[in-house]
Amino acid sequence: QVQLVESGGDLVQPGGSLTLSCAASGFTFRNYYMRWYRQAPGKEREFVACLSGNSGHTNYADFVKGRFTISRDNALNTLYLQMDSLKPENTAVYYCNVSIASVDYWGQGTQVTVSS
Repeated sequence: QVQLVESGGDLVQPGGSLTLSCAASGFTFRNYYMRWYRQAPGKEREFVACLSGNSGHTNYADFVKGRFTISRDNALNTLYLQMDSLKPENTAVYYCNVSIASVDYWGQGTQVTVSS
């Protein structure tokens, strides 16, 4: 079965950096677009970034452009999100996502807290 397991969330000071990971299994990872979403307290889940299977195409939400970088290692079946210049408003639970045959799969999420 499809499994997505996020890790790497932490408490970090404003201006700091963090790298999130998402370990995928149960499907042919290299064949699918992968996405990161986030959900802040009291808000709806929102798109952060996506990356094609061969890493040839990326897309970012406007609020992270230039600060976040999505990448993947198809040999390790792992998706990453490098987050730089973090701001308090980036505090959220971050989820990775894959859509297979119109079915969305989600991990359990990893908490990122940006605070001094």
